Amino acid sequence: MTLKLEGLFAPVVTTFYPDGGDVDVASFAANVRAHLAAGAHGIVVTGSTGEAALLTSDERSALVDAAREMVPDDKTLIVGTGAESTRASLALAREAAARGADAVLVVAPHYYGPAMTGPALAAHYRRIADESKVPVLLYNIPKYMHFSIPAAVVAELATHPNIVGMKDSSGNKELFASYLASQSPRFSVLTGNAGIFQHALALGATGGILAVSLFATALSLDVLDSMRSGNASAAVAAQERLTPLNAKIVAELGVSGIKAAMDRVGRGVCGGPVRSPLLPLDAAQSRQVAELLQSAELAPAA
Repeated sequence: MTLKLEGLFAPVVTTFYPDGGDVDVASFAANVRAHLAAGAHGIVVTGSTGEAALLTSDERSALVDAAREMVPDDKTLIVGTGAESTRASLALAREAAARGADAVLVVAPHYYGPAMTGPALAAHYRRIADESKVPVLLYNIPKYMHFSIPAAVVAELATHPNIVGMKDSSGNKELFASYLASQSPRFSVLTGNAGIFQHALALGATGGILAVSLFATALSLDVLDSMRSGNASAAVAAQERLTPLNAKIVAELGVSGIKAAMDRVGRGVCGGPVRSPLLPLDAAQSRQVAELLQSAELAPAA
């Protein structure tokens, strides 16, 4: 297939059984099917929202297998393969490619943050791109990395024939604009922050990988489709409804909030429990999620 990094991509959660905490592959597959049926243009597996840092290698492989069965050829399957060492990230990329991934999403190493200089990051990504059997996307998420990939490094890497795009979850409009300067017909820049989705599209972003779309797919698509049709006022109106959901449920409450919101809206998707050491929402947080979804007209009153 021709890789299309355009549109709305769902960074799916990993579902766990309440008793024992093992991965619930059947519910995961059902979620993938539901997200695609709701209009997502692609699926991202084992990303930040998928609790990838808390999964074993065998669990990652099982999720990729399940997603590959659900994602048709006209949709895109992206697999998160970031790791703290180049060697480990390459091993994950090879495994993902062997199991049918269309591309891999590689978060920058960040445990040794001060050592992640421009040259170190460039060398890391170049080697992965040189050896990966499938295209590579850069992944910038300062919330977890505690730094940002420099725009100059992105510009350098954007010329590599096997690096086809990036996801930026910073929500920083100026930083995002600096990354967009590297966009080309073969290098796409997507936002990972729903709070600036309409703004990113207006600047020329090709789409978004948005956790908020897991429970607000139609609203996220309203922003995208309105921008594509030239109806900026409708896009702004949809964005105004989307922004509070992203700010509180995604950015503040994290995976626990996202899963609670999915359970609240239903519509064929299941959030379920998070994996320790993450904790479920407390009663007050659960009420906040319910009220936000009600205000956005996505769920009935509690």
